[in-house]
Order: sequence, then C-alpha cells, then structure tokens
Amino acid sequence: MVKQKTYTIIWDRIALDHFKDILEFLSKQSSQAPKIVKDGILSRLDDVKKNALIFKLDKLKDTPSKEFRASVIYSYRITHQIKIDSREIRIIRIRHTSREPLGY
Repeated sequence: MVKQKTYTIIWDRIALDHFKDILEFLSKQSSQAPKIVKDGILSRLDDVKKNALIFKLDKLKDTPSKEFRASVIYSYRITHQIKIDSREIRIIRIRHTSREPLGY
C-alpha cells in the first residue's frame, strides 16, 4: 500500500488572529466551549491535510477557483487554499456562519 503524502498547513495571519479571537470570545461564554471548538477545528484541519480536495468549492469566492475550498464545523466556516505543487494548504479565514459573508 502506498502512503499518501499529506499537505502542510500554513495559517494566514488574519485567519490565525480570528481563530484566537473566536476562542477568546467563547472563553467568556463557557469554560468548555473553547476547547470543543478548538479541537473540532483542528481535527477538521487534519482532514484537510490528508485529503484537501474532498471539500466543496468556496462559493463565496469573488472569482471561483478550484484552489479555494470551504467547510463548516460548529457554525464556523473555514476557508482554505490548496497549493498542489508545493503541497501546502493556506488557511485563509475562519468566521462564524451568522456573520455577513464578505467576498475575497
């Protein structure tokens, strides 16, 4: 059996800041919520690393592209860009699904 190489996750600075803000906000609401959401998002990113192409195309992208994919977990939408040649996944943004979507 051939072992498939995984992708490397690279966080966009803004996405990482949003992730930290989300966890900080949740910590003010509950002692358990930040850990649950953090573990869920990081688990989803493990799935992305293993098979980035299984996720749906990002329908909020201004100019549609096969490089940009998105998924939702715990009402948080994770957008990532696939760089096949360098085997990298760039996390573009994380936002709550109730927020007004902005194109990019």
